[in-house]
Amino acid sequence: MFALTTASVLAAITLASAAPATPAADPCATLAGVKWTSPAAVRACYTSIPLNETLRTNIIDTVSRVAAGHHTSTNVIIKAPQPFTADIHVDIVGELEKIRKRKYSNYYDFHVDVSDTLKLARDGHFWVTNYCFDSTFVTYNPFPLVVIKSPLGSIGSIHIAPEASKISAAEFPDQIDWWKSQPGLGDLASFDGATVLLINGLDPWIAVDKNAAVQGSYQGAAQRQNGFFSSYVASTTGWTYRVGDFAGRSLPVWDSVTLTVLKKGSILPTIVKVPYRSRVGAAVIPWTDRASFFAGNCLGGASYNGVDRYPDAAGGRTGPVELPTPTGRAAVLFPPLSKDDAKRPQNAVVDLDPLVNVDLPPTLQPGAPVSGTGSMQFFLLPDNTTGVLALGSFSGLSFATLTNGLYDGLIDLKTRGATRLIVDITNNGGGYICIAHWLHRLIAGPSAATEPIAGLYTTVRGSPLAKKISARIAGGADPDNWLNYNPLGRRFENGTDIPEFYDWLNPGHPRTINGRADSFGDTIGDECQPFDRDAPAEPLFDPKDDVLVIGNGRCASSCSLFTIAMTEHYNTRTVVIGGKPNAKQQYCGTVGGQSTNYVTMDTEVKTVGLKNDPLAAPDLLAAVSMGITWRLGYSLKKPNVFEEWLDHPASAVYTPTAETVNKPLAIWQDIAKQYF
Repeated sequence: MFALTTASVLAAITLASAAPATPAADPCATLAGVKWTSPAAVRACYTSIPLNETLRTNIIDTVSRVAAGHHTSTNVIIKAPQPFTADIHVDIVGELEKIRKRKYSNYYDFHVDVSDTLKLARDGHFWVTNYCFDSTFVTYNPFPLVVIKSPLGSIGSIHIAPEASKISAAEFPDQIDWWKSQPGLGDLASFDGATVLLINGLDPWIAVDKNAAVQGSYQGAAQRQNGFFSSYVASTTGWTYRVGDFAGRSLPVWDSVTLTVLKKGSILPTIVKVPYRSRVGAAVIPWTDRASFFAGNCLGGASYNGVDRYPDAAGGRTGPVELPTPTGRAAVLFPPLSKDDAKRPQNAVVDLDPLVNVDLPPTLQPGAPVSGTGSMQFFLLPDNTTGVLALGSFSGLSFATLTNGLYDGLIDLKTRGATRLIVDITNNGGGYICIAHWLHRLIAGPSAATEPIAGLYTTVRGSPLAKKISARIAGGADPDNWLNYNPLGRRFENGTDIPEFYDWLNPGHPRTINGRADSFGDTIGDECQPFDRDAPAEPLFDPKDDVLVIGNGRCASSCSLFTIAMTEHYNTRTVVIGGKPNAKQQYCGTVGGQSTNYVTMDTEVKTVGLKNDPLAAPDLLAAVSMGITWRLGYSLKKPNVFEEWLDHPASAVYTPTAETVNKPLAIWQDIAKQYF
């Protein structure tokens, strides 16, 4: 049906939205084949694309109906409970209706409004990416920022990163000379480590807070503040450097920034205007003019929509059918998984930061691990008693690799003499839920806190559309148990198996949330045990006294499930690295319970025969992806309260020095001395 009906609509949109233009009037043509350009030139291309009303209606209908029908927190975020009430108060469906009627001069402005509106939910599981614009060009300046101890005291202040010139030289070798040639810049290394006194004439923390006000991903303001600064992460490709929101943007919103800085060894400040530059992103479809740019990068296709798992065929229904394989930049966001791993529930934030891999300079890297690889590496500090697990993700590697690697790596640390453990989860966006349970069980050993469940009990929202899906599945619409809404294989809270054909969302458990009627399904218990491998019979480390969980607060999803379990059950200490002085730091955020996306939800709807239901979202016509929170976890200490909306204050804050900032090994050694 998609190939017949939607293809003709897409063809019409191509003609209507990308009518021929003369070269002089086509700012997209001037960017064809260009690697670097100005943000203004990129904006000129983006804003030259008119808003097609068919696309507007399609995107609003899709996002609104997915939010109303599948996202768990749609009614909660109308006014989030304390401590997030002041920051999170948005009626997403109502705001989208306003956007439906609002006047826009172009497609780009419309997208920015939709994206910024969803960011008001402060939920890294709930997002919209439009590949026409997001990270098509990535915008940079050469000065990533950090928070380090002031030479005059222990309070952190904002500095240009001591490694800034090395990062820029390595990542932008073809652009460095251009930046050096700009008035007042010259030798970029002379700015390394400089104290930032003003940003655009204002206290630099004002810029940090302004950015935090529009950045999504985390409920806590501190995590959004921390995203302004550069940081590191153990990634699947090795140690990666995140340049931070100040130095890298997915959209061309800033042309330049004026910095007032005090260079190292100077007594007088320097004022310099630093231009931003935009570089074409990865996996962008080449173009020659606006029409080809639009056709190649802005229109959707089969991979942006779901499928009927059991399509009609001669002789009756057949199946199951695999989900479409993402293509282009969608494949970067959703890398293909093995068939077995694709079925395992995940809870992961999709980071809408620029999709780039900047290597952490070799001088900052911690050296070779004693075991592990990529996003899972193990180290033994020179004291020979402190082991380190650097865990940049709860996915990225295969489920089996993570299961066996965590077991073998921790056992190896014990064998080498480690009696205490640092778990570094800096910038960990989550992943496999059962890996979070597994790591908890490995460290803490067998107890009532880890058996029969080592994580959170969860529930699914029973919206009117979800109730219809549940009823269809109970009637036999998913015989091979492919769908998320099929409870077969899960367990009730008491540990008993959910029976086949059980309609778990009907009648459901009604609630009133912010004055609106809502409903949730039964509480779901463990779905991870027995684990794929036997766990040790004793704790590997004392989680109360001999374990530290450290990071920059940007620990989300399954990372949150792990850290919350450790903290709530054993008072495991948590240390946040950096951050605004005196700001309340959260050790984790965006807890969720299970996250997913529009393609998966569209597959559920199509498979049970509800695609034509007025509550169901239409097929997407645009090159757009959308994420949601599908399940929420209950608090370990407050039954029937969602952990997502509780306070998670860090035990301590560690402010690095110029000698330790963004150097994992130096940070681990310093933290071990201070907190063990």
